[in-house]
Amino acid sequence: MSEIIIYEDPDAPNPVQVTLDGDTVWLTQAQMAELFQVKPQNITMHLKRVYADEELQEAATCKEFLQVQIEGIRRVERTRKFYNLDAIISVGYRVNSKRGVRFRQWAASVLKDHLLKGYSLNRHRLAERGVEEARAALDLLARTLTTNRLVSDTGQAVVALISGYARTWRLLLQYDEDSLALPEGCRPARGVLNHDRASSAIAGLKADLAGRGEATSLFGQERGDALAAILGNIEQTMFGEPLYASRELKAAHLLYFIIKDHPFTDGNKRIASLLFLLYLHQENMVRGIGDTALTALTLLVAESQPANKNLLIRLIVNLITES
Repeated sequence: MSEIIIYEDPDAPNPVQVTLDGDTVWLTQAQMAELFQVKPQNITMHLKRVYADEELQEAATCKEFLQVQIEGIRRVERTRKFYNLDAIISVGYRVNSKRGVRFRQWAASVLKDHLLKGYSLNRHRLAERGVEEARAALDLLARTLTTNRLVSDTGQAVVALISGYARTWRLLLQYDEDSLALPEGCRPARGVLNHDRASSAIAGLKADLAGRGEATSLFGQERGDALAAILGNIEQTMFGEPLYASRELKAAHLLYFIIKDHPFTDGNKRIASLLFLLYLHQENMVRGIGDTALTALTLLVAESQPANKNLLIRLIVNLITES
């Protein structure tokens, strides 16, 4: 049975019941409307846009719960759609509600408390998570090899990446029940990759590729302010703290976001690899992967599903963290 906890807003006359299940919280559309003080139609509209924009996957953030209620003298059972914290936060950002901000702060603190105090984090669950991630990695490997018909050298590099990731599964079992520490060797970033330096590097790459007939005029053409948004994203803070606390996490997200968000008309994967290496050089980080391995890693990210994001980020961090 799911645990019920209560969120209370000092400005709200009535509390909202929040269902806690699967290490996250769940609300119906009606509860979200009550929480954010908007009409239910607004919640429906925002959720449709969230899923249409592929910001989230509906199957991963929405599920049905059985609810029992008494109507008169009858005991009635109904299934209703609930949406998890990711969907709730996405809607909250879109409605731009002050109560939404307070709820996000509260929900984040509740989830952190449950995770760090061992509510859902124990060695048995960590072992299960390692198995699940191993299966996801193998599925990703098979899909990448099949889709891209990789030649033997690159294919072997992909296999090497997956094999190397076994170190991260072992690290999962070594985590304290009171903390989710990053792998040893992670360090705070010393600088920021600014837009001008990134643009200059991209222009240099374009000129080099064009001279060899490997790039068209569309290569590196930015879609609006997409690159600036990504560079700003990896430097963002939450409650005064960096969202990505280490240079390794920033580098991993930089590579992932450029590949998956397609900020350029053409050349996204090549530019992602370039800026990834540029950031590693800027942070004086040891480059732990060769050209062929970087190609394989880039293809792994490109072929991955949104549900594999955390898996890919951990893989990248594990590869570039100095031991």
